[in-house]
Amino acid sequence: MSGEEEENAAELKIGEEFLKAKCLMNCEVAIILEHKYEQIQHMSDGDPSSQVSQVFEKSLQYVKRFSRYKNPDAVRQVRETLSRYGLAEFELCTLGNLCPDTTDEASALVPSLRSGGRFVGDPGNDKIDKMLNDLSLIKKFE
Repeated sequence: MSGEEEENAAELKIGEEFLKAKCLMNCEVAIILEHKYEQIQHMSDGDPSSQVSQVFEKSLQYVKRFSRYKNPDAVRQVRETLSRYGLAEFELCTLGNLCPDTTDEASALVPSLRSGGRFVGDPGNDKIDKMLNDLSLIKKFE
């Protein structure tokens, strides 16, 4: 075995390239793909050779179906809100995509919230509760 540590997302050991990578929530991907779809439709003017691929359409359907937020302002607000909590990109996107209701659910879905002392103990539970409450308020007023 080489001297490298084994990757473990629960402990936020995911490799340097992933820690620096920009992740997108499903709702962000939906906005991008919808914009591209509109561009293709506008440019094609009914030309059948300019149709989008089946993979593109299925991808768009998927992200639209599993997007928790539809309004672009709400999507921006979710990213800004979660960014204030010092989350890694993949943690932010996982929480934004899955929208857990409870602290236990959030910790089960994103175990790295509990590692590294960021959200450990009662004060950590309060922070997670606040974060989840912030998300539910955005969803409520969307």
